[in-house]
Amino acid sequence: MHDNEVVAVGPGPLAFDDVVRVARYGAQVRLTDDAIAEMAASRGRVEELAEADTPAYGVSTGFGALATRHIDPALRAQLQRSLIRSHAAGSGPEVETEVVRAMMLLRLRTLATGHTGVRPATARVLESLLNARLTPIVHEYGSLGCSGDLAPLSHVALTIMGEGVVRDAEGRLRPAAEALKEHGIEPVELAAKEGLALVNGTDGMLGMLVLALHDLSRLLTTADISAAMSVEALLGTDYVFAADLQALRPHPGQALAAANMRTLLAGSGVMASHRDGSCTRVQDAYSLRCAPQVAGAARDTLAHASAVAAREIASAIDNPVVLADGRVESNGNFHGAPVAYVLDFLAIAVADLASISERRTDRMLDVARSHGLPAFLADDPGVDSGHMIAQYTQAAIVSELKRLAVPASVDSIPSSAMQEDHVSMGWSAGRKLRRAVDGLTRVLAIELLTAARALDLRAPYAPAPGTGAVVAALREPVAGPGPDRFLAPEIEAVVRLVESGAVVAAAESVAGPLA
Repeated sequence: MHDNEVVAVGPGPLAFDDVVRVARYGAQVRLTDDAIAEMAASRGRVEELAEADTPAYGVSTGFGALATRHIDPALRAQLQRSLIRSHAAGSGPEVETEVVRAMMLLRLRTLATGHTGVRPATARVLESLLNARLTPIVHEYGSLGCSGDLAPLSHVALTIMGEGVVRDAEGRLRPAAEALKEHGIEPVELAAKEGLALVNGTDGMLGMLVLALHDLSRLLTTADISAAMSVEALLGTDYVFAADLQALRPHPGQALAAANMRTLLAGSGVMASHRDGSCTRVQDAYSLRCAPQVAGAARDTLAHASAVAAREIASAIDNPVVLADGRVESNGNFHGAPVAYVLDFLAIAVADLASISERRTDRMLDVARSHGLPAFLADDPGVDSGHMIAQYTQAAIVSELKRLAVPASVDSIPSSAMQEDHVSMGWSAGRKLRRAVDGLTRVLAIELLTAARALDLRAPYAPAPGTGAVVAALREPVAGPGPDRFLAPEIEAVVRLVESGAVVAAAESVAGPLA
């Protein structure tokens, strides 16, 4: 992915990869002519309502529990400014730039549908902010995931007004007014309904979901690689991964995970070394034998979450919305439950995938269960501790992942004087999933590091070509077995290999494409 790619934003849905290109890699965006036409058409209807005597929510009334007040036309510009200033009430640590950019892009796409009634000029400012790589400062806390991600989106809308604080393309903290002026971006004085249209969406939680789906797709393949290496290093059998056995339980994710493991283990000298009839074990431990079942369930969870994200990214979320026949109607589509549920579901799958990975690592370090490997894979056990404490690190992360797997979406707390009396907590579900994805990355990195060391210790028997290529990739930044070394930098080096996709690329360079 390159930052010189241009992503067209129109009334239709965006591809997940386009969201990642803009959010993470700085790709430019361009509103399509269709989007401009749709916005201009619906804006006319909003302006009719603004001039009418009949109150219309979000156009000529207050918001939330204050919706009963009809706002005089002379005060409506102030109404929009007040909405954004008061709702930009986030607190806590700064949210990552890629999350904010994903949120901005997804809100722009909803504006482009023409169902929100904003002026094209207002959407153009959001487009310009993305292209100038000016990122509003958004804070960790503030969204209940209902009526949209109100506080996070309000911090973005504040920037559109020329207020608040941004980070520029170089990462410097700047007053928004100063940064916009430098880039020739004219702030907007929000007109009727525009403030509400900018903040009433699920874009923050959806952005975090799309980014997590992208990262987990790579991590699930990595998990198959690390599992295969552990099975090989522990002198396990690959017979249990046979296609006909897997077909007896036809879950699609399980079939893909087992196929990956068969591909990765093909041609292993280590596996061949214990197929001479001398092995007396009848079956392997669950963490080896059931690897495709657990990883497969995680894959199927990912597929379900992707289907939900695809529907959400094709949605037009606002309240009220402008319909094709010109009606402007209140609705409840801003409720984040569909997104919140799958964010939580993924956190459960992540925790379990990390848990089985940690169990395999522990087996390689235990002299009673590792089938001939030295204790803790140490060079001189007792003098050296090997990977003993690397497993502690894994265990600490897995314990944290179990806490992060507790669903946020089952919680609700009423707000706005009981008008908004049931909320999704989808933003919170997204925040904890991001931490969980990082944790899984680290757990898999430690399994890879440990399995590579164990495979080296199985010499002169050679690993399979696919797993051997991964060992070779790890050996570039990390030396092979030997006396104890400063281990934290080695773990971080493998974390970077996992994050970059280099581990998957190394395996595929020899074994061919993996699912």
